[in-house]
Amino acid sequence: MPRGREPESETPLSNAERQARYRARHKEEQPSVIVRTRRPVGRRSRIQRWRDATGELVDIQAECAAWLDALPESLRGTATAEALQAIVDLDLDALAANEPPRGYGRD
Repeated sequence: MPRGREPESETPLSNAERQARYRARHKEEQPSVIVRTRRPVGRRSRIQRWRDATGELVDIQAECAAWLDALPESLRGTATAEALQAIVDLDLDALAANEPPRGYGRD
């Protein structure tokens, strides 16, 4: 049965010397400090979040309309063109005109 490492000197290490070697070895091997931060909590009201979301949808619809206009004629009948046309045909102005109800005086 193996006995472990051979001692480096004639006398074995004391507990304090062994502990000092252990701490020195692990001090060198420690990774850099990882700082974990929490994401900030959104403090926007429901109405503001609705306006932001509908505004983003309108922006994406405009991008899709520009993409559809830039498609070459050879790609007009493809599934991509059909999907872009479906997005452009959505009536997002009616969606953006609606506003969610105010809630219990918090909004």
